[in-house]
Amino acid sequence: MKIIKLALIAALSLCSAVSANAWESNSPSKAASSSDKHAGIEITVNINTATAEELQTLLIGIGAKKAKTIVEFREKNGLFQSADDLSKVKGIGNATVDKNRDRILL
Repeated sequence: MKIIKLALIAALSLCSAVSANAWESNSPSKAASSSDKHAGIEITVNINTATAEELQTLLIGIGAKKAKTIVEFREKNGLFQSADDLSKVKGIGNATVDKNRDRILL
């Protein structure tokens, strides 16, 4: 009788461990940050034609103020020739350009 109880407890423990592991691997990561709001989705934006709202929504680290500044810079100085030209905009550094390099179209 003791052997049956021990076997039953061992089987239940194993099932619980496997179920918990499977559930955890299917649940969304708690570590996802706001910069990963588009993780797993290929996002691109043409910085020469996008509106401020589109830039704000689609680029990492670009809020309403910076998006407006990008559009104003483009209107004053002409179209961007490369993604690196974005770093000429006040408030946009190389790190922001690098984070968005795969998203930027010309």
